[in-house]
Amino acid sequence: MKIIKRCIFTILLLTGLVIVAPLFIIQFGPAGWGTTSKVVLNMVFGYGAEAPSASTVRQALKVADGFAVSLYAADLGKVRFLKVTEAGDLLFSRPRSGEILLLERDLNGDGLPDGQRVLLAGLTRPHGLDVADGWLYVAESDGVGKIAFDSAKGNVVGDYQRIVSDLGDNGNHWTKTIRAATDGWLYLSAGSTCNVCEESDPKRATIMRLRPDGSEFSVYASGLRNSVGLDWAPWDNSLYATDNGRDLLGDDIPPCELNRIQEGGFYGWPYVNASTPDPDFGGVKPDLAANNIAPSHEFRAHNAPLGIRFLRHSRVAGFERAALVALHGSWNRSVADGYKVVSLHWQSDGSIVERDFLSGLLGAEKLLGRPVDIAEASDGTIFISDDYSGSIYRITARDAGGAAVSSLTMPQRQGAAEESGLASYTPEQRRSLAELGKSAYQNNACSSCHALDLSGNSASAIPLVGLAERYTVDELASFFTAPTPPMPVFPLNAVDREALAVFLLARP
Repeated sequence: MKIIKRCIFTILLLTGLVIVAPLFIIQFGPAGWGTTSKVVLNMVFGYGAEAPSASTVRQALKVADGFAVSLYAADLGKVRFLKVTEAGDLLFSRPRSGEILLLERDLNGDGLPDGQRVLLAGLTRPHGLDVADGWLYVAESDGVGKIAFDSAKGNVVGDYQRIVSDLGDNGNHWTKTIRAATDGWLYLSAGSTCNVCEESDPKRATIMRLRPDGSEFSVYASGLRNSVGLDWAPWDNSLYATDNGRDLLGDDIPPCELNRIQEGGFYGWPYVNASTPDPDFGGVKPDLAANNIAPSHEFRAHNAPLGIRFLRHSRVAGFERAALVALHGSWNRSVADGYKVVSLHWQSDGSIVERDFLSGLLGAEKLLGRPVDIAEASDGTIFISDDYSGSIYRITARDAGGAAVSSLTMPQRQGAAEESGLASYTPEQRRSLAELGKSAYQNNACSSCHALDLSGNSASAIPLVGLAERYTVDELASFFTAPTPPMPVFPLNAVDREALAVFLLARP
């Protein structure tokens, strides 16, 4: 049955291409089609480009002041939504192959994942995913499932079980996004079947809500053409969702939207675009249109905002009340636009200021990528998925001198030695080595980047706490021979490295 559904889906996509291509050429001319033909092929067939090299990322991509960007993983195929686990592994969905995969956290400090493996396979176009209370939740195109998940080991346990079935996935916008909220509910978005129409399925073009076992399922908000990204503002727990505006009305209308989602709220589609009546459906249901809730923020037309993530762990000034949004990029504009990640900054008066955060993917001669989703780790590291080149980018904070900040406080690994090795020293040996290590810490100005407690000695200082849970003396001493860039290799001999390791591990 799944094979038949996928064949039908492919036929519909091919039919859509036959319809869309002439419309695009009529509206924008052959030159416009040439500019974005690869994007349409990417949408329909999964056509993409090779991942940019690490040097291209450094040279071509620009990131906001206070941050550094690098290529974290490549050759991932149509990678879509992301989730960082408590242990620091990175989960991602791959709808076209029906899989949920895991990138193992970077324990060897080379700035790359330590491995990749498939957690779930044989799913129906899985897209959104989240982890809560020991469960991994997956939004497939036609339902929702869950499976027990061991975050420390990065493994699923037991059987995958469907908690919601028979969701419509015909037509356009078949992806579903699921997020677990602190209020105990799961929130699920579903896009429209069409560019603009009145839906016969009341679950389409909505955000829905359900309990973790699938019960109490209901439509939470409606009139949302394609709200792919969902997240909550950490300062007041308001739910925000991105929304893609309709196509084929020209370059500059209608805007895409960021909406503050209210229970029972109606957000206009298909009768109202942002705050303007739709030219085709604006007069169809005026009473319903009058209840339209205007967007909190408007993006440029056809920029296709997808994933949104409020930053909760950033140490960079100016990002205390900010969210990142992935703009997937336009396909129906005469001049391509979007293809970047922007930051939204909430002001004291409630207004929102939009700024470029990661740009350079749309070059003068070549398109490097199309951002999809954003995830943030507990140490402030940001990951961005790109389904055009099959890549994931890694964003880290920079210190005051412009170097990317690295941390020794990596997530605890499964199977790490329970004993740090300190017990092998006599009390006198430990005191002697700790004193020598303290001198090495001070003489090499380690405190300029690191703090010895959680208070920190500057806004960007990284606390060196809990190291004994992650390293033995030998492992930490070995780390100092080839530390994670940009941490320099200090001129330490073997005794100095051992002493510094003992000093750091012996601290509470």
